[in-house]
Amino acid sequence: MNGITESDPVLDEVIALGIDYEVMPCNPTVADTADFCTFYGINPSDSANAILVAGKAREGRDRPYALCLVLATQRLDVNGTVWKQLGSRKASFAGAEETIQLTGMQIGGVTPFGLPEGADIPIWVDKDVLTRDRIVVGGGSRDRKLLLPPIGLLALPSAQIIDGLARVVPSPEN
Repeated sequence: MNGITESDPVLDEVIALGIDYEVMPCNPTVADTADFCTFYGINPSDSANAILVAGKAREGRDRPYALCLVLATQRLDVNGTVWKQLGSRKASFAGAEETIQLTGMQIGGVTPFGLPEGADIPIWVDKDVLTRDRIVVGGGSRDRKLLLPPIGLLALPSAQIIDGLARVVPSPEN
């Protein structure tokens, strides 16, 4: 050992922001939210998905992006609130490769913490996420999650609360 420890941008940022958190180890094969919640007995209402969305590029402009956080029991309103917020004619979920390229993280581990310097990705948090006592979010890799108070998300400089970012998923009985 050379005594040099590798920096962890996700945990470094959480610590720098003074957020109370717990690292939850995760089997990478069950890192996707539904599988994770089932496997570890986590209420999906206490889990938030971090989803990178992309708008359609306009002439002379870069493609707009946002990282959206919504409860696992809800669905991101890509065709309504998201595209309007992006100021784009169209919006879609960013693909796996695009997500890795922009965030440095694989789907199943994406978090708003530790985004690459200069990424300039706004972070949009659905207001319902803030109603939970603690939430589970991605930990930056598929082998861990973070448990934290949702108000900690608002410590991020580019975080905004967006009303109507997500829609409740109707239960199968309805």
